[in-house]
Order: sequence, then C-alpha cells, then structure tokens
Amino acid sequence: MSLPMALSFLFYFLFLAFSIFILSLSVSYRLTAIFRRGGGGSGRGRDSSRGPGSSGPPPQVAPTQPPSPSAPTTSTTLANHPSSSSGAESLSGEVSQKLTLEPQSATTAPPLLPSSSKAVSFPRRPGLGTVGEKCMVRANHFLVEVANKDLHYYHVSTTPEITSKKVNRTMMRELVESYKKSHLGGRCPAYDGWKRLYTAGALPFDSKELFVKLIDEDHTRSSSSSARKERQFKVEIKLASKPDLHHLQEFLRGRHFECPQETIQVLDVVLRAKPSENYNAVGRSFFSPQLGSKGELGNGIEYWRGYYQSLRPTQMGLSLNIDVSARSFYEPILITEFVEKHFRCTNLSRPMSDQDRNKVENALKGIKVEPNHMEYAKTCKIVGISREPISQITFTLDDKRTNVSVVQYFRDKYNIVLKYASLPALQCGSEAKPIYLPMELCRIVGGQRYTKKLNDQQVKALLKATCQRPRYREENVHKMVEVNNFEGDERVKEFGIQVKKELALVEARVLPPPTLKYHASGQERSVIPRFGAWNMINKKMVNGGKVDFWTCVNFSSDYANISEDFCKELVKMCNNKGMVFCQTASIRIRSAHPDRIDQALLDVFKESTSLKRPLQLLIIILPDQTGSYGKIKRICETELGIVSQCCQPKQAARFNNQYFENLALKINSKVGGRNTVLDDAIQRKIPRVSDYPTIIFGADVTHPQPGDDSGSSIAAVVASMDWPEVTKYRAIVSAQPHREEIIQDLYKTVQDPQKGVVHSGMIRELLVAFFNSTGQKPYRIIFYRDGVSEGQFSQVLLYEVDAIRKACASLQEGYMPRVTFIVVQKRHHTRLFPTDRNQTDRSGNIQAGTVVDTSICHPTGFDFYLNSHAGIQGTSRPTHYHVLYDENNFTADILQGLTNNLCYTYVLLFFL
Repeated sequence: MSLPMALSFLFYFLFLAFSIFILSLSVSYRLTAIFRRGGGGSGRGRDSSRGPGSSGPPPQVAPTQPPSPSAPTTSTTLANHPSSSSGAESLSGEVSQKLTLEPQSATTAPPLLPSSSKAVSFPRRPGLGTVGEKCMVRANHFLVEVANKDLHYYHVSTTPEITSKKVNRTMMRELVESYKKSHLGGRCPAYDGWKRLYTAGALPFDSKELFVKLIDEDHTRSSSSSARKERQFKVEIKLASKPDLHHLQEFLRGRHFECPQETIQVLDVVLRAKPSENYNAVGRSFFSPQLGSKGELGNGIEYWRGYYQSLRPTQMGLSLNIDVSARSFYEPILITEFVEKHFRCTNLSRPMSDQDRNKVENALKGIKVEPNHMEYAKTCKIVGISREPISQITFTLDDKRTNVSVVQYFRDKYNIVLKYASLPALQCGSEAKPIYLPMELCRIVGGQRYTKKLNDQQVKALLKATCQRPRYREENVHKMVEVNNFEGDERVKEFGIQVKKELALVEARVLPPPTLKYHASGQERSVIPRFGAWNMINKKMVNGGKVDFWTCVNFSSDYANISEDFCKELVKMCNNKGMVFCQTASIRIRSAHPDRIDQALLDVFKESTSLKRPLQLLIIILPDQTGSYGKIKRICETELGIVSQCCQPKQAARFNNQYFENLALKINSKVGGRNTVLDDAIQRKIPRVSDYPTIIFGADVTHPQPGDDSGSSIAAVVASMDWPEVTKYRAIVSAQPHREEIIQDLYKTVQDPQKGVVHSGMIRELLVAFFNSTGQKPYRIIFYRDGVSEGQFSQVLLYEVDAIRKACASLQEGYMPRVTFIVVQKRHHTRLFPTDRNQTDRSGNIQAGTVVDTSICHPTGFDFYLNSHAGIQGTSRPTHYHVLYDENNFTADILQGLTNNLCYTYVLLFFL
C-alpha cells in the first residue's frame, strides 16, 4: 500500500466515531489486590488482534504480597464459588482505604469512596527517562511567575438571585466602579461570574451588603427614558477563606503532594477575568470576531476563531497553556434567512407541512432573537413555533375586548405588511402568556454557540479553515498571547502575576522504533519503520484469520450498486495478505434503506442463523448521511453478537488498494488473526511483560453525539489473548446509561434463585478467555483507560480498580495479580513544535517517537507526552499518559518504551 500504515491509523482515528481507542497506550502504576469467591460469567465478545497506543509511567506504592513465582505459570483451573460473594463485596472499603491518604483505624468502618482527587494519592514519578536521541522542542506553555500576595476569597450572593453569568459580571463591574474607593479599599478584585470574588489583600470588612442598580439590557437602546427599566440588587460580600500561596510554592517544589487547587483557581480566575468581559467564553475557551476572521460553515452557521487558556502546575512552575481554537456559532441573520439556508428552502410562501414544521421548530428552539420592528432592542428566546400559519393567529388587545389578527396588528401598529404570512409564528414568552412574532421580523442575536452536530460539509469546512501546519499554529499561539496583553491588565498587576511571552523550551527524546515481524512467506519478513511510517508491500500477516461465513449490507443510496464488486476486491485483498477468506458470501449480499437499519440487520441475523451459517463477519457500507455508525455497532456487537466491519461509502466507491489493505488488516484483527508481532515480544525481551504472563486491557466509553439527550453510552473493553506476543485481542461491548463515564459492567453480580449469587462482567469474562487461550493466569494486569478528564481521575480509579479486584476475587480465592492503571488523554491542548527543521517529519511536525516527561509535565506525578505517529496534516497532538496506580514498579524508560512499541501494532483501532 502506497501510504504508510501509521498515517492510515491516524486518519481513521480522526474520522471514525466509535473509539475503543484505549489500548493505544502503555503501562504503569502498581496496584494491590486481595480477591476471592466466584461464579459463572456470560457476555458477548470476539477474538481479534489488536495493539495500540500508549500509557504512562507508574508511581511507587507500598508493595503488596505477590504470588509465588510459580503461580503465574500454573495451569490450574480457575475455581468457581457460586454461593458467596462476601469476599468480593468487602473489597470496596479496602480499595478506598488503600487509595485514601488518611489512615483508617481498625475500629472504624470503611469510609465512603472519595469524590475528590484530594482524597487519592497517585504514584510519584520514578525518575526521568533517558532512552532515545535527545532534542529540544517548544510547547504552547508560558511560564507564570507570582509574587507573594495575601490572597482572600469572598463569597458573593445577590438578592434577587442572578442566574446569568453575563448579568453577574455586569453587576460586579457596576459595583466595583461605584464602591472601589469608598468601600473596597481601592482593590481591583477578580470575579468568577458566580459566587467567588478574589482580592490580593484584605477588603476593609469581613462582611458587607452593598446595593447596585442595573439598567435592563433589553431597553438600553431606547431613546425614551420612560422605557428604560432599572432593577436594584442587594449584594452581600462575605470573607470565606485565605488561599495559601506558600502551599502552592511547596507543591511546585515537590515538597507537598496535595495540589492546592483553590489557590490555582484564584490565579486562573484573575487571568481569565478580562477575557471573560471582552469575549464569548465557552468552557475554558474564548471566541470573538476580534480574535480572527469569521467564516461560513453553511446552513446558517459560521465559525469564530479564539483560543483556549488554562493554568496548570508543572515541573517548571505554573504554566499557562494557550492554544488556538475555533467553534461554530449561529449567523446573526433574520430567521427567514436562517430557515432558507438551514433547510435549503427556495419558497417560503408555501404553507409548511407538519413534518417540516417539526424540523424547523427543533432547529429554532432555544435561539435568542431580537425583533427589529421595535423602537428599542428587546431580546427573547424562542420556545416553539405556532401550529397555524401566522395569517390565522389572532389575539386580544390590552383593552381585553378587541380581537385582532397578528397580520392586521403589524399593519395597523407598525405599518408593516408581512411578506410570509403562510409561515408559522415564533412563540416566545410562556405557554400561559405566549408572544407571537413573525419570523421575517426577528434577527438571531449574534454570539450564540451552535451546539448541535455539524454535518459532513460543515466539518470539512471547519477543518479546512482551522487546520494549520506547526509553524503557522505556533505563530498564531504567540499572537494570542500578545492580544491578551497580560502585562497591561490592572487586575493581573495587582495580584503580582507575570506571564512570559516566549513558548516554553522543553527537553525531549526521540524513542527508537521497534522491529516488526511478518509472515515468513512474504518477501519482507521484518521491517523497522522510518519516521513512524511503513507499508504492507511485499509483506504478509503473521497469522491470517479464517472467514467462512460472511455477507454485506449496503445502506448507501448514492453508491447502491458497488456492493458485489467491492466485496470481490476486498476478499481478494484479504486472501493476498494471508487470510483464508471464502470467495462467496454465505447469504445474499443486499442493499437496504438507511431508515430500516434495525430490521435489515435483524433479517440478516435470522437468515444466517436459520441456514446454520452463523456470520463470522458482516461487512457494512454505511449510509451516506453520518450518524448511524454508533447505532449499527450497538445492534451488531451488543444485541446480535455479530462482528462487523463498517466502510465509508465514498471511500469504498474509490476501489483504492490502500483502503482495501487497511480494511484487510482490521478484519484480520477482528476474526482472530494477527497482522504483525513485535520482535522483542517473540524474543521475550519486553520488560514487565515477557517475564510473567501479562494481560493488557484497554477500555473506553463513547457517548451519544451532541443533541442526543437520551441515547445510551457504549462502553468497550478489549484484552490481549496471547502471551508473550500481546497482539491478539478480544473485545466486549456494553450499553450503559446516557453520558455515564464509569464503566458499569466491568464486574457485576446477579442473585439467582437456584445458584445464589452469580458473578459476571467484562473483566471476569476476559480473564477467563485469557486463561482458556493461554492456559495460564495473568500475573500482571496492565489497564489502559481512555477518555477520562483529570477531574474524573479519582472516581474512575476507585470504582474501576475496585471492579478489577472483585472480578479477580470472584474467580479464585487469593488470586492477586499485580495491576497498573493508566489514563490516556487525547483531548488536551498541549502542542509540541520542532526547533530544528532538520528534526521533523514530512509534514513539518515533531518526529514520531518524541517523548516529553520534563518541564511541562506534572511536578511530582508519573505522566508523559508521547507523539507516537507521523503527522498527516495540521499539527500533531501528542498523547498524554497518566499513571494513576502501579504495582508493577515501572520505570519511566520501560513504560515509555512499551507504550511507543505497542503503538506500532495498532490492533486496537482495527476493532472500529
């Protein structure tokens, strides 16, 4: 194949929506386990090859009593204990106690699981890595220096309560302007927009009530003073605490282990205060037309440029992470223009059908509009649209006697003849007192973020507009820092904060790539990738899988006639690369309408089952419109138990050999084959993996797309099924509650009337499968967890480690494999830029294998950034690995090397 596999891997990562992406990491953190009891397990899974990404290094934890050296290699059957679960159930309190900083008295009950990271001690960095070629890179982190100030936190409450952050900021601005000299001691406070006010020094009081008058913003443009509305608010300011800067300094020096989040929050609010007043704040990002040119995305949506900003503790001190960004917003246009653009309507004079009316209502609900026929600006939020056209709507005037139509009212009062009287009216106000406004007289208020899912064309337009090569992205980041002008901010000066203008210069290393082994029958039996890239030309899979029963369902309308030829070429490629793939489908290849996905898949399942030809693989050509992938995967993997391979219709229609090769590699992994093997694995030279039987887990949760408020989240767990090669994996998928990040089915029990407590769950099932495949019990568990934010670290660690322990204990009393738990993050804003143009890949990015564990990493924790792949377009995003728990005593070099090497087997992505 002409394009390297590594590039293909990244491409699919960017464009495929279902992320079992987790095993793309590596290893770390020591874990202790005490386990017992057991039962039966059930679940749907599949064998397949898979390998992945990376992971982070482990911290030093008090050692636990390991199994005897002979235990890992024994082939003793895992015992089942159906009657009791007390051993597994007792582990919850034990896990909490082991991970909690406070020692527990023997006479006190186990505490509740901590809800804050402050209650959990993560492993300390075991030292810096030394392996690899040293180099220097720049990071979009800016050093922040803070003078020793007397910080104060005051709690703010208003009567009546204000629920809008924007109004809160206006209120506080008026308060400071009115009382700064008289009551605030000349202080320039920083306000978070809700309840927190911070000062660099004490205010002249501990508690005080002040009064502020605000002019209703909906009436500010009125020329008539009688139309202006004033509201008075009582603002109570009360001293709450005094954040300690000394504690922060000690933490940054590594002398304290608990991060003083409150102090960091004070400084973060100070640095965000001015941008929050000037720009549109979205999470930790700011957007404004002042920060760059706007651009159309189509359908009445535009993008605004901006930047992300976050203050973080790092080894070099406090660091301000700034990155360029872009988000979608509604265009500030008339509602009629929006309807024309969004629904591509060419004739708004025709009455709407009920179906069209529902679509329009769903698109307009929640949007703020500004009627342009009034003397003053008044905004209101759309709560719905009328069922009748506006020409048929009447209401009673204020005299409570005269009934008049909306059309007549606007003609008589404003001398406006409505052009689109057949359109429904916009409904504002409440159900009890609705306000009806014509669409053609209402303009969308600017600066409203579009939170629904972008279509394919909009995504492409946004990527095209924002995708920047490293050099240009670095320049734009630097411009954002200059635009912020922190040194000119009075508030920043008062708090004694200085932000350096230069990007951080960071020490890095480029790790060597591993040697990959292929089948001996190919012309090339091994390869050492260069620049993170290689191809499959003259190579064959190490172990080709076998597919006897398969078929294809095509849901594409635009490419409905490609199914037979596409499958023929795909089967040919699979066989050429070493698989044993039956030439003919076991049941009829068919096309189906995208509105009948459920029924079409069920029909295929029933037909194959009735013919006693259970499908080993179902090839699916996706619908032309996006959004069906998750549903198809859920039905196939969790309801019908069918291994599926989804194909994008446009890609499939190109009949490109490289695409067929990539699909063949994915399919081989899913049906139990192995594409390649690490040479070090064959020679048993992988530290912490080759010495004792080791199982590598990967886990992730995929949530419903924006706008879906009820769909299930999908949890996926994969685990290696071969040792010492660790390239063959089995996957289990499970649906769980909407937007739930904690994986619910890792371990579970069910009360059976006859059997008593029955143990099951994804971890238990995969451990049994490993034992059945290798004849050995794992001595080590390395668990890679994707998609977890830093605020969820302690919660995920506590609950999911507890589930791992219980699953082990349910299999055999005293079974205690050592556990390492690593979180992998891709959704962060750190970017690394080359300092030497001779040390880049073809795209101008840093080289594949670049690892950073200095300067911008955590002051004491075990984390690192790894850029394992070669860049395709734009600026590469390194993966951030955090070791949260480690019983396997990983060093930085061992963990980083393992992580990097596993990335080259990338079986994980092949489950997509």
